[in-house]
Amino acid sequence: MAPAALSPDITTASLPLDHPSLYLDREMSLLAFQRRVLGEARDVRNPLLERVKFLSILFSNIDEFFMVRVALLNQRVDSSKNDLRATEHLERMGNELRTLLSDAYAVWVELDLALSQAGIDIREYRNLTETERDALDTYFHDVVHPVLTPLACRALAGHYCPHISNLSLNLAVIVKDLHGARKFARVKIPDAFPALVSAGQTEGQQTFVWLEQLIRANLRSLFPGLEIVEAHPFRVTRDAEYEIQELESDDLLETIEEAVWQRRFRDVVQIQVLKDIPRDLLDVLLENLKLHQRDVYYVEGPLDLSRAKQLMSLDRPALKDPAFVPQTPRSLRSKEGEDVFAAIRKQDILLHHPFESFQPVPDFLRHAATDPDVLAIKIMLYRVGRNSPIVEHLLTAVEHGKQVAVLVELKARFDEESNIEWARALESAGVHVVYGLVGLKVHSKVALVVRREGDKIRRYVHLGTGNYNATTARLYTDLSLMTADDAIGADVTDLFNYVTAYSGKKEFRKLMVAPRSLRPGLEALIRREICHAQKGEPAHLIFKMNSLEDPAMIRLLYEASQAGVHVNLLVRGLCCLRPGVEGISANIRVISVVGRFLEHSRIYYFRNGGQEQIYLGSADMMGRNLDRRVEVLFPVEHRGLVARVRGEILGTYLADTRNANYMQSDGSYRKPEPGPSPLNSQAHFLGL
Repeated sequence: MAPAALSPDITTASLPLDHPSLYLDREMSLLAFQRRVLGEARDVRNPLLERVKFLSILFSNIDEFFMVRVALLNQRVDSSKNDLRATEHLERMGNELRTLLSDAYAVWVELDLALSQAGIDIREYRNLTETERDALDTYFHDVVHPVLTPLACRALAGHYCPHISNLSLNLAVIVKDLHGARKFARVKIPDAFPALVSAGQTEGQQTFVWLEQLIRANLRSLFPGLEIVEAHPFRVTRDAEYEIQELESDDLLETIEEAVWQRRFRDVVQIQVLKDIPRDLLDVLLENLKLHQRDVYYVEGPLDLSRAKQLMSLDRPALKDPAFVPQTPRSLRSKEGEDVFAAIRKQDILLHHPFESFQPVPDFLRHAATDPDVLAIKIMLYRVGRNSPIVEHLLTAVEHGKQVAVLVELKARFDEESNIEWARALESAGVHVVYGLVGLKVHSKVALVVRREGDKIRRYVHLGTGNYNATTARLYTDLSLMTADDAIGADVTDLFNYVTAYSGKKEFRKLMVAPRSLRPGLEALIRREICHAQKGEPAHLIFKMNSLEDPAMIRLLYEASQAGVHVNLLVRGLCCLRPGVEGISANIRVISVVGRFLEHSRIYYFRNGGQEQIYLGSADMMGRNLDRRVEVLFPVEHRGLVARVRGEILGTYLADTRNANYMQSDGSYRKPEPGPSPLNSQAHFLGL
């Protein structure tokens, strides 16, 4: 729920730390993040096509917000008709979403004009030349028309329409037969074709038209003998938030498959239409989709601007960020007679992606797959994507007689189908596949290689903050650690036994593992910092994460601030903590960095009286990460690497004046004054 306002007639120092006014609303904080994404689309300092990319990301994010957050609140409202607070919250979110969409389309108008000036002209079909229309109509009849399937809908006669799939773009078509009877049909815009269809290219000029306009202009070929009265685009978003009844399941794989199938038939949570849609046609859609007027979102421009990301494929390097080649650390550059295992034995290796190449990670598994001394490989996969080199190396390992065990998390939202496919492929090849734990998502990013070296067994471990996904590794900032540390290797072995069998392991040597030891471990380290401050010693916490929502952790950070601990929080997305509140959080600063790459790494720094400690991992400070997932935080212990993370990485983010957004105590954000030489942290890491 929305927090109570900070009352001017009470001193904040007198507020109990669990007072609702000290905790910002989760949904509204998420929408504030979307505004920061929109800010990057608006920022003329970004290359033009990168601005278009940010706008497309915003629209994808809004889709997910509807499918998950709005859907959850709808469920709450529907289950409790008298929950006025939930209803008010839903209305408040709807108002903010409408304002956000309106602002986003205003930015699209700016971008559309700038694109045209740059020779990328997106026109209305009616504004094309006759030659351009003829060429497009030929394309329609030869390529698009055979794929289209108009579906009659007897809604005008009181019957229901055919199923309308989630996130589908459609045309609602009214036709009139020879007797003058009006009929309603739905035409789905296929996603098998480019959303922006090329209408021709001349020197310095490329012309495009949206696919739905091309189809709309050629509807007569779909309804021969009928009069096209009108046609209007609409798009629906369905509820994608479902609860899997794992405890009642005999076969988790089958249960997940069924849940994914059922998701496509869940309730519609919103419909987007253009402002000129006739009221009677909209009423037909609302009745058949079982929607209220509050679920209607009117827009002024093309529906689903996430499709504009297609423009990023254009060969216009001057309109994009400079290309870069990720670097490979010197310690991993192959030397004659030396392999990756020898390099890891010499010293722990830290990789900062995407600035440093992700390739050493699949190479690590590729070497392990064919090395005659490797006995076993174990790995946890959350999101691996399509055409995964990681999976290919695991299959190769099986062919070379290695023992391979893979935990595939089937409950990774929106990646369930891909993960099911990989799980089946691995299982059919003889890999021992585990589908996760009942009641818990396994979100850890851990790989273990067991190798025979002489008369001993040595364990090599990769731990990361990001997924084993070569594609997102070029788009997200993450950190990887490769180590042969005996204690960490033993911990990882225990961790795999915990997730694959019935281990009751609660304490680990060096790792902090949720849901067993991560929350108490973090709490103990924060309280230790509070003790340093209470003794008058310098105390400092720097936490970098995606999200900060857990009330208990927020309260503890408030306590740290009150004790005099200097707290810097780099929180990319939602943040429910209020920084800068006198007497409560005056020592807390919150910065959100939004830039070319998605900030995804999680770093937890503790000054510890000068004996600095740093943990990296997959966990945010959210209840789900701390209590309802298998998460791992792992230590960085080599003093050179500690100094690198503290100074080079965290220090650069904290000094950013280009991509940083400073959070205010009311939940809003502002950009810092850039000065004569603004620092772009991500460009700095790229060496630009």
